[in-house]
Amino acid sequence: MLDVYDILPFDNPDGGVWKQGFDITYNENEWDSEPLQVFVVPHSHNDPGWLKTFDDYFRDQTQHILNNMVIKLQEDNRRKFMWSEISYFSKWWDGIDSQKKDAVKRLIKDGQFEIVTGGWVMPDEASPHYFALVDQLIEGHQWLEKSLGVKPKSGWAIDPFGHSPTMAYLLKRTGFSNMLIQRVHYSVKKHFATQKTLEFFWRQNWDLGSSTDILCHMMPFYSYDVPHTCGPDPKICCQFDFKRLPGGRVSCPWRVPPEAIHAGNVQHRAWMILDQYRKKSKLFRTKVLLAPLGDDFRYAESSEWDQQYQNYQKLFDYMNSHPEWHVKAQFGTLSDYFEALRKESSLGEEGSNSFFPVLSGDFFTYADRDHHYWSGYFTSRPFYKRLDRLLESYLRAAEILYSLALVQSSRSEKLSVFPSVDNYKLLTEARRNLGLFQHHDAITGTSKDWVVVDYGTRLFHSIMNLKKVIIDSAHILILKDNHAYNYDTSTPFLKMDDVQSSQDSLPRKTVIKLTLQPRYLLIYNPTEQERFSVVSVNVNSPRVKLLSPLGKPVTVQISAVWDGATTVSHEAYQIFFVAHLPPLGLGVYQLLEVQSSEAVLADYNIYMKNSRQEKPDRLFNIKEMQNSVDNIILENSYMKLWFSGMSGLLEKMNTKDDGKNHQMKVEFAWYGTTSNRDKSGAYLFLPDGDAKPYIFTDPPIIRVAHGRIFSEVVCFFHHVTHTMRLYKVQGLEGQSLEVSNIVDIRGEYNRELAMRISSDINSQNRFYTDLNGYQIQPRLTMSKLPLQANIYPMTTMAYIQDVGVRLTLHSAQSLGVASLKNGQLEVIMDRRLMQDDNRGLGQGVQDNKITANIFRLLLERR
Repeated sequence: MLDVYDILPFDNPDGGVWKQGFDITYNENEWDSEPLQVFVVPHSHNDPGWLKTFDDYFRDQTQHILNNMVIKLQEDNRRKFMWSEISYFSKWWDGIDSQKKDAVKRLIKDGQFEIVTGGWVMPDEASPHYFALVDQLIEGHQWLEKSLGVKPKSGWAIDPFGHSPTMAYLLKRTGFSNMLIQRVHYSVKKHFATQKTLEFFWRQNWDLGSSTDILCHMMPFYSYDVPHTCGPDPKICCQFDFKRLPGGRVSCPWRVPPEAIHAGNVQHRAWMILDQYRKKSKLFRTKVLLAPLGDDFRYAESSEWDQQYQNYQKLFDYMNSHPEWHVKAQFGTLSDYFEALRKESSLGEEGSNSFFPVLSGDFFTYADRDHHYWSGYFTSRPFYKRLDRLLESYLRAAEILYSLALVQSSRSEKLSVFPSVDNYKLLTEARRNLGLFQHHDAITGTSKDWVVVDYGTRLFHSIMNLKKVIIDSAHILILKDNHAYNYDTSTPFLKMDDVQSSQDSLPRKTVIKLTLQPRYLLIYNPTEQERFSVVSVNVNSPRVKLLSPLGKPVTVQISAVWDGATTVSHEAYQIFFVAHLPPLGLGVYQLLEVQSSEAVLADYNIYMKNSRQEKPDRLFNIKEMQNSVDNIILENSYMKLWFSGMSGLLEKMNTKDDGKNHQMKVEFAWYGTTSNRDKSGAYLFLPDGDAKPYIFTDPPIIRVAHGRIFSEVVCFFHHVTHTMRLYKVQGLEGQSLEVSNIVDIRGEYNRELAMRISSDINSQNRFYTDLNGYQIQPRLTMSKLPLQANIYPMTTMAYIQDVGVRLTLHSAQSLGVASLKNGQLEVIMDRRLMQDDNRGLGQGVQDNKITANIFRLLLERR
């Protein structure tokens, strides 16, 4: 794909009726030797939440679509239909009688009804982590196998805003042979159409053979609706969307309505649509044509089934009875199409031949028209993009612990009261809530405000439920004496170390009350590697002693809990220590209160404009001073860091193993939006030029902590509290910097806040971003593209490099990222936009939260 981008001019000439394409011509007798085979594929795109919540859509539309499907397909065995979102299908299935269920199974067996992709949702492909993508796919496929005994074989992704090869890889490994995509940059579509490469084998970047190849069909036109799927001219195709017949609720924007088909007009109408089919087929290499027939939440009313199916059947009957037209037209499913395509191009079920080209790379960043790049949604609603990853980590930990607990519970009679069934239900529900959130209007941040709250509430409830599963499972696993096991729902044996009070607030740490008797602190390592990791908990007294699982004292750093920037709260104290755990291990530490603690207190320097000589703190050593031009310095055994004494932001870094200094400037910047009619919204990023520096009239309060386990610099700006923390431990944790930004732009108007890191790395317009935490995709910042086109999705990391070093930004949440200048990485942290961007949502993004963005910055020698 980088080669394609290299040759494309990215101009946007008027292509005639196919605005973003070109005029298509054909010769009447091209089909004489081999007729055109047309598969009209009826479908209904059901968003599990967007303008309404999942449940409201189901109640108002989806259940009626599926109910009518059972009736209407049975009326004529030539009719076909397909479905992809199992979140909806399973909800419907649970409410229907066995007679209906048998009818559905029969329709599937007879090939009239097909399940495509079969994931819990049709996921976004930019923001989800591959764990969640796999999870929602398994959730759907397991449900299908259990309930229907079917296994989908073709992928159908008509609405995600750009496409990732990770998805192609997962579908291939799931056993799929074919897939379809739709939302791809209009210049790429046009280029592929001219080259007849809209059908290709999608191959992974790393694959030196062809084992990852999957046959992929890219739809050629602007949209998946009927006006843009029968052929190049939407004004004509719209006349063959029979839901838009005069008198209905939907009409054709091109002002020519459909006509019902009857003996008097069938010849002319059949010829009109055949002309479109023929033109469309000229963009492909075979005489087999796919013509989807559907749109969002279509086929809800019985009358609509009749309008579409009866009128199309008349057209098919007419075409098929005129051999001199050399066409065979029929309803089909997606797999009907791919089977005919493979037969035509003499491709087996597996394997590839040279008939179709091979392509590697991805399809980001998407633009549907003009300079309208969909790079805004890489960041929109970042609070929930972070919550998603939190739920994911809880889910993984809970699943592992539950599995181990299940084995343990079968070992004795006493342990069998372990609530395995209840917890299994909570795990399933959590998986489904996480799966639902991978939907392309959920994790993307492109739903109505109240729908966002619905998703958030589901994520939040599942986090609370998974904490219960973790507590119950850990309880049964750590007992020395099985006979002591007693399960009591009202008083759980353990508590979690943090509490989130609502779906849109940040978690707060639980304060552990110390006594002379030891309190047990359980730490779990859900990864399959041995870990030495810094752990922190809040306690109510600084007179603390910590014992390791072997009973040995552990070095502890005590840090203050702050009330705002400069006031110490003595309600609680934060303690930090290095925990050592085996893979998948549980460590039981002991916390107790002692007369004289060995723990080491952190020291503080606070830089502020008007430093007040206050009475000293009763515990901590705190110095207040004026902001100065002198640097603030932090160091550990791997590196030394210099921060500005005025802003508190990082300026340079020295790596100790080679003694080299590296420029490493951190700054913040604002993007505005254009003064044109089209402005940024939930989907689109349409900036008013380069970012403007984040200007502060007074220097921020800067709080510097020096401690045994870590040191840090915290800067209190108006819109962001920025922390850089350096751990004094061995391994990756000490070699990287922990960066956290607590962002609050709730008072802003059409602004987006970015963090920019400028280094002296000679990156030469190249940078690298991950796709779904699974693979790395090289990127090229191109001057021929607008700024917003050079922003790409980052799920877990982005890096720049030169011959000597690599600088990686690791991210705990998905956000938009760019490298707009040599040696630079920047990440968009939050966006507040006061208007809709005309993609159907009908609102801006004004429900901003106080959001925590967490990163690690790692500089390595290559």
